[in-house]
Formats: sequence, structure tokens, C-alpha cells
Amino acid sequence: MISVQGLTKTYGSLRAVDDLTFEVEQGMVTGFLGPNGAGKSTTMRVVMGLDRPTTGTATINGKKYAEMTRPLREVGALLDAGAMHPGRTGRAHLRVAALSNGIPATRVDEVIEQVGLGRAGRRRIKSYSLGMRQRLGIAAALLGDPPVLLFDEPVNGLDLDGVRWIRSLFRGFADEGRTVLVSSHLMSEMQMVADRVVVIGRGRLIADAGIGDVLQGLGGSRVRVRTPRADVLVAALGGATVERIDEREIEVIGLVAKEIGEIAHRAGAPIHHLAEVEQSLEQAYLSLTGESVEYQTSGGTR
Repeated sequence: MISVQGLTKTYGSLRAVDDLTFEVEQGMVTGFLGPNGAGKSTTMRVVMGLDRPTTGTATINGKKYAEMTRPLREVGALLDAGAMHPGRTGRAHLRVAALSNGIPATRVDEVIEQVGLGRAGRRRIKSYSLGMRQRLGIAAALLGDPPVLLFDEPVNGLDLDGVRWIRSLFRGFADEGRTVLVSSHLMSEMQMVADRVVVIGRGRLIADAGIGDVLQGLGGSRVRVRTPRADVLVAALGGATVERIDEREIEVIGLVAKEIGEIAHRAGAPIHHLAEVEQSLEQAYLSLTGESVEYQTSGGTR
């Protein structure tokens, strides 16, 4: 388990993280979401012992990262795919990490194959594309076969095949009972892979809940209805919240399709289309973080 308790991190007058508390449980993928400047990377750096908290704690299975004798066997992380010596080969980069944690050299070849680098492991890192560096960073995180894994924007630079691969990788880790924390700006990916989400803004906790609970927090179910007697149906719906799409189509909030169909039947409004509207994590995210975005565009064009 990753446990963040009352964490505050300041840099001079800037408060990057503000009294943040949450836990990341084992056996699931937790998405770590928030606008640019929200404090996600800072929080992960504190968890990994790269920054010291101003106040509060960040522990992994009850221990601080600095207290671990062989940390790669307990936690693996990809925080910055660019933090690699460009003159080394991919294999050499991993062998140094393995040697420092008492991990057999044979494990290096295993993870290189696991992440799909193969013969590219013998090439110098300076020749790698961003996607290849991401794969190498993931290989380093997996070296010690740790039970806890953290990834900061892991799909950057990956092609479609790579995105599908990493999605399967995360789900596989969770199914094995590992703890997986993933920071990402790709809401569609998080909706597909995450079991829970922790959302922060301006360093503070906004939401900590299951994906389903977050989506329901948008205000309940939404149903799209098309009928030539839309006015009749709207009147029959009484106090239900209705958004008018056009003269024949409406969207009803808070009722399920079956209820609307029965009301339409009693009102004599023939239904040409009736379907639940699938809500997205992106909609929920924007609704939750709308007032916590530090860098906002004007929305205008020239």
C-alpha cells in the first residue's frame, strides 16, 4: 500500500502540495489525476524519496523509501524517461540498477524482452525514441519484480500498439495483487484501465473514489430521447431535468431509459430513439477540476 498522510510540500512561497491525504490499495490500478501544476509529480517524487516533505508523510508498506535496503525489490517507478545516461546502452543502464540492488543479471534480459526492446537493448540510449525510453524506464521499474509500482505519464511517446500493451500490463499487475499508481492526462485511457481515481488540484485532494462513483457524481444517468412529440413528453416528465437538443430530441437527467419509456407511453408520445448516454471520465474530470486549473487559455482564436 502507498500511504500519503497530511503531506505538504513548499518551495519558498509556493505550496505545491497542501495537506494531502490518500491511500493506494493493492490489487487495483489507481489513476492519479489533476491539471498541470496540481502537485502530482511532486507527490510522486516525495513518495520515491526524491524530495523531502515539508510536513506529513509518504510511505510504501509502512516504510519511507529511504529506509529500504534494496528498494527496487519493493517498489518500481517510472517518473522521468529522460533521466538516463545517453551514452550507455539500454542493457548497461539496467545492469547498473540490478547490481546496486542485488538483482541477478539474468533478470535484465527478462525485462528487456518483457517490454519489447529485444536487440535494441544493445544500442545506446541516445539513439532511442521517446517511446523506446519509456519502455526502458518501465523495464527498470520491473527489475526487482516489486509489489508496488508508480508511473508518471507512462504512455508518452508510445504508439497505439504500445498504449494497448501498457494497458494490458497495468491490468495484469493489478490482477496479480500488486499496487499500481498511474499519473496520466489521457482520461480515456484512465477510464479503461483504472479501478479508482485520486484527483487533486492546486495541491489539494478533490476526489478519491471508484470510477463508477466519480461518473455517478456528474448527476446521475442521462438518457437521449427522440420523439415527434417532444413538447408532450417534456410536460409529462414533470420536474425532471431536461436539456433540449432540438425540436424532436431531448436529454433527460436523473431518470433511466425504462422510466422514460413508460412515461412516454402513458403520454402518447411515440419514441423513435431511446438510449442511455455513456458518461466519460473526461467529463467528470473537467467538472471536478474546473476551478483548480492554474494555466487557463482565453478560449479565443485569431
